Amino acid sequence: SSGPRCPVCAEPCVSPRLLPCLHSLCTPCLRRLGPLEEPGPAAAALSVLCPVCDAEVALPPGGVGQLTPDYLALSRGGAVAAGCDFCTDGAAVRRCLTCGADLCLFCCQAHRRQKKTASHVMMELENAKDCGQAGKPLFCPSHPTEELRLFCERCDQPVCRDCIVDRHRQHPCDFTSNAIHRHGDALRELLKSTQHHVGTLEGVLNQIDNMGSAVRSRAEAVATEICLFASGYVKAIEEHRDQLLKQLEDLKVQKENLLHLQKAQLQQLLLDMRTGMEFTERLLTSGSDLEILITKGVVASRLAKLNNIAYNTHPSVDDGIQFSPQERAGQCCGYEVFGAILNKVVDPARCTLHGEGLHNARQNQMTGFTLLCNDTTGERMGRGGEAVWVTISHKDKRGCAVKPTVCDNGNGTYHISYSPEEPGLYAVCVYVKGQHVQGSPFTLTVKNKFRKHQGVFHCCTFCSSGGQKTARCACGGTMPGGYQGCGHGHKGHPGCPHWSCCGQVKKSLECLEGPPRDTLERSLVRTVVL
Repeated sequence: SSGPRCPVCAEPCVSPRLLPCLHSLCTPCLRRLGPLEEPGPAAAALSVLCPVCDAEVALPPGGVGQLTPDYLALSRGGAVAAGCDFCTDGAAVRRCLTCGADLCLFCCQAHRRQKKTASHVMMELENAKDCGQAGKPLFCPSHPTEELRLFCERCDQPVCRDCIVDRHRQHPCDFTSNAIHRHGDALRELLKSTQHHVGTLEGVLNQIDNMGSAVRSRAEAVATEICLFASGYVKAIEEHRDQLLKQLEDLKVQKENLLHLQKAQLQQLLLDMRTGMEFTERLLTSGSDLEILITKGVVASRLAKLNNIAYNTHPSVDDGIQFSPQERAGQCCGYEVFGAILNKVVDPARCTLHGEGLHNARQNQMTGFTLLCNDTTGERMGRGGEAVWVTISHKDKRGCAVKPTVCDNGNGTYHISYSPEEPGLYAVCVYVKGQHVQGSPFTLTVKNKFRKHQGVFHCCTFCSSGGQKTARCACGGTMPGGYQGCGHGHKGHPGCPHWSCCGQVKKSLECLEGPPRDTLERSLVRTVVL
């Protein structure tokens, strides 16, 4: 009566078998489980609901009979309430390790007196770790007289000697004592991974509890603020206060419901992982080698499935609840009232624009600027999803417009990129929720395409040309001795490094003009080459 009991009928387990969720039920209770839907002619494997965890599990094609037997439960129960294998009257107190039979006290004495069995080794059942480890053999279901001693690696199941010459011919097989090392280590690795997830889940659940407390505390604080704001008003304001409190309660309930849903899902996942972890630990510590090999397939499948379930490691909502007394709330009992619950609402008048492409751009060059969205308090929104609309139209040419691209960065900022095809002045309008943002509309100046330099940026023509007399520079400087280009300290030299093609002294600026005379082209090109 102290052996394992079925969690459904609460009776001692009769032929317990393992569901894929690692819950063990007796065979009669398993056969009473109804399928989730009526099987059709082309139906897949039957699915049932586990009565312990309500998980939908698929039965093998052969039904309940092909579920993995729970030898671990049989071992725990058999050691307590086993009967004598030789008679039907006495309860087993010892086991013959030679015969593998459980014997009562009377049959033990008779076993000792017989000449053929006098030398057999007897063992007290109370000293056995369990039936499987005490030496009771497990026999092949296909060949009842043959003990399961081998393990087929291809079929992933224990087999007997007759199975090797029959259905498992030429399959790679090994003794169970050798196979247990490889498969036991694989189960331990899965168990270690599951333990890591359990620790993570416990931490997430603690965060959810803390966030729930923060939401409730924040809601209470806002409720107090609302009550203070509405205390000086008459019936209309009191009614408006009640409406605000109801709205706040709905928002709090909504956030708490989301947290409760996430918590329930994570708790169920944690419970499933703990169940799998406890069963695997019990199997690895209490099960025999053969029991581990028999059960390891369904255990490994369950743990791998649990480890692949994705879950959010942060609470699904935040405590962003605010109250704005200055917000217009319409009419209440004929009076205009103020005050509203804000859950981060964008304010177009407080949105700002930033970036190099805000007022200046180049023809046929991609550029842009950034829109920063803020709420009514001037704080950054921190999230995207707002309705942003941008227009860029030429002021002088009708029908000439630039089609911008708006990219939502998801953090309250939006990048607007564009590439103007025509130079000139453009009017730029930026709208959020149909309203102009701060600084909109504004003027954009588009200049001609950037002119690249055709010369070299040098200190003087003498140095860059290696002393060539015919090399010239657009700065117009010359040197005595027949040198047609500029030199340090000589006439026409600008006194600093400059471009040989146009005389521009700033290296980053575009080219101003070409060479003053066509006759200089050969000399300037020669200077560039040198």
